[in-house]
Amino acid sequence: MRITNSMLVSNYMNNMQRNLGNMSTLQNQLATGKTIQRASENPYIAVRTMQLNAEISANKQYNSNITDASNWLDTTDTALGQANNIMARIKELSVKAGNGSYSESEIGAIKDEIVQKVKEFGQVLNTSFDGNFIFGGSKSTSKPVAVDDNGNINFIDKNGNPIDMDKIKDVNDPNKIVYDQISSSLKTEISQGVTVEYNKTAVEILNYKDSKGNDASVMNTMSDLLKCLGAASGETKGAITLSDGTTTINGSDDALKYISGKMTEDITAIASNVSQIRSNVGAMQNRMESAKTTNEDQSYNMTSILSNTDDIDFAEKTMEYSILQTVYIATLQTSSKILNKTLLDYI
Repeated sequence: MRITNSMLVSNYMNNMQRNLGNMSTLQNQLATGKTIQRASENPYIAVRTMQLNAEISANKQYNSNITDASNWLDTTDTALGQANNIMARIKELSVKAGNGSYSESEIGAIKDEIVQKVKEFGQVLNTSFDGNFIFGGSKSTSKPVAVDDNGNINFIDKNGNPIDMDKIKDVNDPNKIVYDQISSSLKTEISQGVTVEYNKTAVEILNYKDSKGNDASVMNTMSDLLKCLGAASGETKGAITLSDGTTTINGSDDALKYISGKMTEDITAIASNVSQIRSNVGAMQNRMESAKTTNEDQSYNMTSILSNTDDIDFAEKTMEYSILQTVYIATLQTSSKILNKTLLDYI
């Protein structure tokens, strides 16, 4: 086959362009640190990279959710510890008042301190974290409870008005709606398809089982305790009826007996309920710690896979680029030897 000068030039140009193209690809890889610049260069790597980036982004959100929930639970644990301390003090004062060795004025002073402790208990139930009331359920932007000057605890709506507990059985009543909001759980996603609850509510804390296993409420128990203390201190005269509507207290001795018996048992049950809730919070904290460890491991693994898929080996690519430079220079030198003569040189 006859080889013409134009064929030599054409082959030379093709080889040189191919070398330049390879050098350009390596230059882009070295400049960006990435294997490909466009999806068309390697569709498989492009799709795999997008999938990994999406998974890493989702994992970052899960990690943020876990961190927020953990901080929420830490605040909850601290608040429940305070609530337990308050109930321990109320029980201590009740036992003192019920032993019959204190004067009416001293029992009156005990009553005043318990009123303050009940108010403090209400403040704990209104603990906030990051602008949200942690025991308020889905009604977390406003306080769940209020305590009046007499030590009466009430659930309240967003305007601070007490809700009527006698109406919460009516599903269409506004009082029921507020109560359901306060008692509702908050959930967060900690990994793909895994959603967990991370809050405790004022409803859980204020409702408990008494020593006989009957449903009872902290609101009624504290109200009854203060009524009995009022009778024992001589502040209230005559018979008083307690929250169950059937129990009647007649005079100081009857009140002291009730305080040392039923009231002390109920306060113990309240403290036990708070402790149980705190134990559940501890279990939630442990789960969040485990979830965070798993999340961080997954993020590390996916980041490593992404790097192996999408990132270049700089040492390897630098060596390849040096080789291509050598080949390119050799191509230029060779062509200068072969193509240095044309007909123009003989004219």
